[in-house]
Amino acid sequence: QVQLVESGGGLVQAGGSLRLSCAGSGSIFRGYAMGWYRQAPGKQRELVAAITRGGTTTYTDSAKGRFTISRDNAKNTMYLQMNSLKPEDTAVYYCAADWVILTTTTNPLYWGQGTQVTVSS
Repeated sequence: QVQLVESGGGLVQAGGSLRLSCAGSGSIFRGYAMGWYRQAPGKQRELVAAITRGGTTTYTDSAKGRFTISRDNAKNTMYLQMNSLKPEDTAVYYCAADWVILTTTTNPLYWGQGTQVTVSS
């Protein structure tokens, strides 16, 4: 069992940066693949970035070159560094954990509560 808590969201102007954090507890953090999902108003939740247990990363096309996912297993924390933010990035961002997270994974085993990211133009 894993409990996840996101933080770091907020309001930023287009072109700015934010770093999201996801703190995990309740199980062995390093034993899970991790991912960041987002859901904008009126849209379906989508995978933004994922990182395997071994540190291999995957990004959705819109995030490539702008976002970086990382993890610090010693701190039981996963991060999403978001640069060059666009209004289209506005959404609630959720961290998630599962044994494996693929680009097609829509329902991971564990979710955080979400953190709001708002990018103004």
